[in-house]
Amino acid sequence: MRIITIVLDSVGIGEMPDAHMYGDEGSNTLVNTARAVGGLRIPNLERLGISKLVEFDGMTRPKVVEGIYGKMMEMSKGKDSTTGHWEIAGLIIKEPFRTYPNGFPRDLIEEFERRTGRKVIGNKPASGTEIIKELGPEHEKTGALIVYTSADSVFQIAAKEDIIPVEELYRYCEIARELLDEMGHKVARVIARPFIGEWPNYVRTPRRKDFSLEPEGETLLDKLVKNGIPVYSVGKIYDLYAGRGITEYVKTKDNMDTVDKTLDMMRKKKERSFIFANLVDFDMKYGHRNDPEGYAKALEEFDLRLPEIWNEMEKDDILFITADHGCDPTTPSTDHSREIVPVLGCGENLKKDVYIGVRKTFADLGQTIADLFGIEPLENGESFKDMIIR
Repeated sequence: MRIITIVLDSVGIGEMPDAHMYGDEGSNTLVNTARAVGGLRIPNLERLGISKLVEFDGMTRPKVVEGIYGKMMEMSKGKDSTTGHWEIAGLIIKEPFRTYPNGFPRDLIEEFERRTGRKVIGNKPASGTEIIKELGPEHEKTGALIVYTSADSVFQIAAKEDIIPVEELYRYCEIARELLDEMGHKVARVIARPFIGEWPNYVRTPRRKDFSLEPEGETLLDKLVKNGIPVYSVGKIYDLYAGRGITEYVKTKDNMDTVDKTLDMMRKKKERSFIFANLVDFDMKYGHRNDPEGYAKALEEFDLRLPEIWNEMEKDDILFITADHGCDPTTPSTDHSREIVPVLGCGENLKKDVYIGVRKTFADLGQTIADLFGIEPLENGESFKDMIIR
């Protein structure tokens, strides 16, 4: 048996009960995106039950639902990719990651400048595309590093590739990661943001790299590997778990490359294993840029490729599709949104048209995967295995 789990990064389906605490009232990434573009055409996701979870413009309500479907709430405090992925793998963080709405403290920035030998410009919350447009010319002139954050717990460093080579930028990110940890700043991710081009038309390149905190406990991935079950990651999964509990990984350029490489993993890795993929474009390219048209197109492109994934599944394989948070492209904010996420599943050994309810934590999915593989349970979550297996 192989379990393939695909995270549609930021494809939330409605505000969490505590969304008002995050300023996210009214957020519903899938429904609001569909409304903004005059309807979504995602018939294959509908076959798995997405239209039984939410009503959205363009839905067709297929007569036969071939999957299991439900909703998951987030128990951890936060709404970022690290928090969401860690919870999927069984970790519920008790102390939220730190955020910096006024930029990073002066002593931190001064020490970072000292260790890198480069000045810092920016040091404020900003859209990545906007801040490189604003500060790119100064960066090109002086070689200063563009440092910025967001509503999430991130320390982002942008640099033009022909001013600062990518490997040098990665080294600066490693310095930032070490410094944050030393000074007691619980920041989820340091992110390298290389870009190319000429002002004002700079373009961020696919050579982004995340330097994450190590998970604060044993994850589903750690337990699988410990029990001799390989874990193969596709896309940014490796970065989100700081490389822990991963047997082999492959980086990707975009959503379609992630689908291609997931299919390649499925063709090559025939043994009992866990294949874990993240499709980041929904979030990075469209949610954060308030682009519902691009978001809708990306959803429809993924939907068209689902039959290819199904065709590569063997008799005892199981596919789960979920998300890690929201990022509603129709709201004024360009940040993540605190949302409920879908969980869809299919496979010859799974029942059809079964609603698993509203789960209290994302960890229920990780606990179910552990249960399906027959390994020891995770610290958090309740398995829904008995609800879905024939």
